[in-house]
Amino acid sequence: MAYLLQGLFGERSLTKVAGLYPQKGQAESSMAAVMRLGGIQPGQVRLVGPHDARAPHREIFSYAMEPEPQGIARTFYQTHLVGGMAGAAAGLALYAWLWRAGHPMIASSPLLALIALVGFGTTFGLLAGGLLSMRPDHIRLITRVRSALRHDHWAVVAHPTTPEQAAQVKAVLHGSAAEVVSTL
Repeated sequence: MAYLLQGLFGERSLTKVAGLYPQKGQAESSMAAVMRLGGIQPGQVRLVGPHDARAPHREIFSYAMEPEPQGIARTFYQTHLVGGMAGAAAGLALYAWLWRAGHPMIASSPLLALIALVGFGTTFGLLAGGLLSMRPDHIRLITRVRSALRHDHWAVVAHPTTPEQAAQVKAVLHGSAAEVVSTL
């Protein structure tokens, strides 16, 4: 399943995990523990503090939360492409099913029915692709981290590239008594 999702999304890291801490020292020690995990590269883990959420440092916060801008653009393109094609295929399948059933709408105007069903299928597929590209699961994590930073907390944000890494990072952060927030 992870392989299929990796093909749909353009980012290497599909999961984001954040540990929220009231003290900088706790966050730094947790970050060091995460960095000692096997397979975790230095660019996959970031320490974000209250100063990063303020206006002049927003680009730092943005980069810490979403470090793959090219991957996001690829995700946007790929989800729309796959969604549109899947919607068109679903519209075509519905047309074929209604044609075989002898539905009067199809029998009276086959070309217009084909255009309408495939067109609506494509449209709804593109809308679904747009919803996926917005990554609604990331919004909850980003909002929670930003809120914690505004209350002078610290966050360790990890971008694991495999489900195994995600489980290891969550275990380390839970072990440090952090409030852990993660995406799907």
